[in-house]
Amino acid sequence: MAEDDPKTLVSTDWLGRHLKDPDLRVLDASWYLPDAGRDGRAEYTEAHIPGARFVDIDDLSDARSDLPHMAPPVEKFMSRMRAMGVGDGHQVVVYDGAGMFSAARIWWLFKLMGHDDIAVLDGGLPKWRAEDRPLEDMEPIVRDRHMTVRRRAQLVKDVTQVSSASKLGDHEIIDARSPGRFRGEEPEPRSGMRAGHIPGSRNVHYATLLNEDGTLKAPDELRAVFEAAGADLSKPAITTCGSGVTAAILSLALERIGKTDHSLYDGSWSEWGASPTVPVATGDT
Repeated sequence: MAEDDPKTLVSTDWLGRHLKDPDLRVLDASWYLPDAGRDGRAEYTEAHIPGARFVDIDDLSDARSDLPHMAPPVEKFMSRMRAMGVGDGHQVVVYDGAGMFSAARIWWLFKLMGHDDIAVLDGGLPKWRAEDRPLEDMEPIVRDRHMTVRRRAQLVKDVTQVSSASKLGDHEIIDARSPGRFRGEEPEPRSGMRAGHIPGSRNVHYATLLNEDGTLKAPDELRAVFEAAGADLSKPAITTCGSGVTAAILSLALERIGKTDHSLYDGSWSEWGASPTVPVATGDT
């Protein structure tokens, strides 16, 4: 079992012990790809961890962008959190219905906005259910809470910065997509995308960081996965994926092994694969 750390990852046992703490806030961040045939909000309405609030990744995004669920402006993040009763002084735990899929995106978003007191629930709702822990279908009573935001620009990269990193080789770009998509052998789930990967990037499929029960592997095992993929962890890392969701699992894993010089390419392949002005590589290299 992973060591509990309220700034990165906590176990179901930890959450069970702290569930009634007055300054704990639990967020259900369930989100699925269109072909999954699942509705995160509908599932939350049916049953969720007691006291959990539902956070919609698509709503908590920059509506001005044509790209999917880009990080929102500071003001929108503050407004949405206030409406959910999440603010300064709260310890936040975020989970999802897949076990470890979309929750890490919200973890990263809080970090981007300057909040460290947030952890992903290891194994998520599936592990919580498997242990026959309590669920409810009532939404909690919400009271406004002010949230101070200090955006950490160093945690996010745009296409120009990633293009420069790809050319110079001064960062390790790590792609969380499946090996088939990385090599350009599988079609992209979004239309209009070229197949392949950012030149010079390494492939660490997010699923290789997880145990069979959906929990995150231990730090020494995580490090071994990155090293087996050829990732040079002495360089600052940039994580990427299809649309910036599973890239955050890589970011969480890097944080768990003590690597703090990492950032996330928010546009990810949704931007890079649709742009005719940046190069695409195929195969394993």
